[in-house]
Amino acid sequence: MDDEEPLEPETQDETETVAASENSDETLYCEAEATPAVEKEKPTHESSETDLEMEDTEKFFTTGQKELYLEACKLVGVVPVSYFIRNMEESYVNLNHHGLGPRGTKAIAIALVSNTAVMTLELEDNCIMAEGIVSLTQMLRENYYLQELNLSDNDLGLEGARIISEFLQRNTSSLSNLQLSGNNFKDEAAELLSQALSSDYRIKSLDLSHNQFSDKGGEHLGQMLALNVGLQSLDLSWNHFYTRGAVALCNGLRTNVTLKKLDVSMNGFGNEGATALGDVLRLNNSLAYLDVSGNDISNEGVSKISRGLELNDSLKVLKLFLNPMSMDGAVLLILSIKRNPKSSMEELDISNVLVSEQFVKTLDGVYAVHPQLDVVYKAVQGLSAKKAVLLWTNPMKLIQSYADQHKITVVDFLKNLNPTRTMRMPVGEFRKAMVQQKQVPLNRSQIRELIKKIDEKTGMVNFSLLKMAKP
Repeated sequence: MDDEEPLEPETQDETETVAASENSDETLYCEAEATPAVEKEKPTHESSETDLEMEDTEKFFTTGQKELYLEACKLVGVVPVSYFIRNMEESYVNLNHHGLGPRGTKAIAIALVSNTAVMTLELEDNCIMAEGIVSLTQMLRENYYLQELNLSDNDLGLEGARIISEFLQRNTSSLSNLQLSGNNFKDEAAELLSQALSSDYRIKSLDLSHNQFSDKGGEHLGQMLALNVGLQSLDLSWNHFYTRGAVALCNGLRTNVTLKKLDVSMNGFGNEGATALGDVLRLNNSLAYLDVSGNDISNEGVSKISRGLELNDSLKVLKLFLNPMSMDGAVLLILSIKRNPKSSMEELDISNVLVSEQFVKTLDGVYAVHPQLDVVYKAVQGLSAKKAVLLWTNPMKLIQSYADQHKITVVDFLKNLNPTRTMRMPVGEFRKAMVQQKQVPLNRSQIRELIKKIDEKTGMVNFSLLKMAKP
């Protein structure tokens, strides 16, 4: 709980409003009723270029950040958010679930126009609506420091999508990561966003998950992917893409050369969509991460994906969790990787599939060819719980024991596995090094557990995430 003194209102009109709020990080500050004479309405967002300007422009450039925000709150008639005041000089600001509303968002936007510190802004679940989006896009036309913006779960709808699309068509900001999950976007919104993104090259990461896109939206997004030369990560999970939408997205991927990460999990690609994905994997040499979990893909579809894996040399992670495939499909996948000497595969997730001891032996043969690979399956049929326990001991205890014996730290041990002797290393290279080192023999499950502790979720492990162990 914060010990600082409550904020003093700058006018008598604000006294009653501020007194009703609590001085706490956890307090959710909702909008106060605006005085009609204070807020100046603009007829449309197209004609509001100066909407974020203070009445006294000289004060706008000479006032400190805190004072500017307080003045903005007074202007629009909302209660200041104490968390924002305390953190507006930090690079990361999390205002999720603060009940800002469009006017509270406008006050934040006014303060950020001249802010050079905030690079990541979280505004999830704030009932921002279209009016708030207007303020944010106007701010982004002046602010060249903000790089990541989370606008998820704000029910922006079609009008919000239109405003964002208009901004992206004239985007000169530094914004590269945009999260728009759960905003009730439908196919019309997909069309608007796709038109804007077809020519935008600044947005590198886009989250459109948990929306209402169907096959028609998939067709628009597929056309965008064929033209876009900026996106590197796209999340389309939890939408309503079925065969037609899946094929359209895959058609776009055939010619896309920049996208590295695609999440289409929890849709309805089915076997026909899997067939289209298999064709993409034969042609696309940029995609490194593909998640098609929960897409109703059976062994038939898996066999098509396997054929693509035989020729693909860029894919590193393939997630097929929660698909109705059996061990037969799993065998097709691992053998296709084994047959491809140029395969870059590092992780195959089939963690709902029960396998046999014969499958494990076959997998050992694949590991011999591709030591960087890790296949995650559910369990081995017939393997007793007692035997399973014997196969797993905490890997950190084993490494710590070795480090103590040799009077080094755990981090030193791990850095010695890295050819560059630095603290960061690609996940696949680290897994391969751990498999091949002889000082502390670990099995695949133990190595997987170790990686979880130091994984940056960026394709790299970072040894500094471990606590330093003294010799």
